[in-house]
Amino acid sequence: MPNGKSFFRLDNKVTIITGASRGIGRSIAIAYARYGAKVIVSSRKIDACEEVVDEIRSLGGEATATVANISDKSSLEDLVQFSVTTYGGIDILVCNAASNPFYGELKDIPDEAFEKILKNNILSNHWLSALVSPHMSNRGGGSILIVSSIAGLKGSPGLGAYAISKAADMQLIRNLAIELGDKHIKVNGIAPGLIKTDFAKALWEDSKIRGHYEEKTALKRLGEPDDIAGVALFLASDASNYVTGQTIVADGGITING
Repeated sequence: MPNGKSFFRLDNKVTIITGASRGIGRSIAIAYARYGAKVIVSSRKIDACEEVVDEIRSLGGEATATVANISDKSSLEDLVQFSVTTYGGIDILVCNAASNPFYGELKDIPDEAFEKILKNNILSNHWLSALVSPHMSNRGGGSILIVSSIAGLKGSPGLGAYAISKAADMQLIRNLAIELGDKHIKVNGIAPGLIKTDFAKALWEDSKIRGHYEEKTALKRLGEPDDIAGVALFLASDASNYVTGQTIVADGGITING
């Protein structure tokens, strides 16, 4: 059992993070590196990834950038192989990247948009989990973390397909936890509330929506990416060794407020 000093350390743990060039993914990458992980920073844009790597290295951390497109299985295969080649294995996976190309009623969503949401938000997480689990097993275990959303906990006007995908992620987490538990791989998720990221900019820049969230949220503020990074650090570290199959809600208390 780790002592208090090392409880949250990730020393030399090889970590893949998708969508790590900005927002929540970027905050998780920096937090993990601060606590000793070797981080593979991935997204579709290499320049943005390199900026995060430069920041991590300026803080004394270890990171490498690579391109990955979550909608392309072969790209994810390359991502996993890149991680193994670069650092010798994989200990932690954070599935953070997601898509939401449509806002409106479900009856109006084009099939292509619905299919993209399901592929990027569910199927890609399944692909990556299947790809990394043998490498984690070879190293005696590991941690898979899927970033879901409180949209998956209730009906969400305008975000129906996205909400469906995030609810499915929570079930994917439960199933993977059962299937991978005997390999000492824990699988968990985070369901953030409204976080001030570019991904959610259309929501929090709308004064009416922002005011609603600030009023209904128990902490009376929107979330910041670092608020989620702290939860992600807990779930990846030895501090959560007996936690698996869970999705931790990190929403400032809005879902408890009716």
